[in-house]
Amino acid sequence: MIPKLSRVGLLLNQEDSTTPETLKEHENAARALKIQLQPVQVTGQNPDIEGAFKAAAKGRVGAIIIATSAPLFVQRKQIADLALKNRLPSMYQGSDWVKAGGLMSYSTSDLEAFRRAAYYVDKILKGTKPSDLPVEQATKFELVINLKTAKALGLTIPPLVFMRADKVIK
Repeated sequence: MIPKLSRVGLLLNQEDSTTPETLKEHENAARALKIQLQPVQVTGQNPDIEGAFKAAAKGRVGAIIIATSAPLFVQRKQIADLALKNRLPSMYQGSDWVKAGGLMSYSTSDLEAFRRAAYYVDKILKGTKPSDLPVEQATKFELVINLKTAKALGLTIPPLVFMRADKVIK
């Protein structure tokens, strides 16, 4: 899909409590894939997104992954637009990013998570103590692809990936 990809940027909010673990997980994956990971960190509730993309360009990344945080999510349209403007294939956690113009996402199903939350609310309202309810791990994941963005980037989605997509935005 992305020929000769050797360096990937990872946009992170430095103030997010999950950043150290997210960075570690992505570093492990990059090492296994023999790809260099270039962390690009922003801070605050109004992060400098344009500066982050300038840093990514300076680091010569060939694609970018966005680690979701509230301040970044609020700016998802700007992030998707800058990824496209900088000709960077982009990967996200959640379909809202792809609806905003990002290339693709792979994450838990929002609909399934809301259904499970409703199940828990129902149990609690009927008297079950929250501490008596089991902790669940997500079991349904979704791959969402934005074909319009792929075309704008000059990318062809391999047929096998396309067939596995749960949602395709045209």
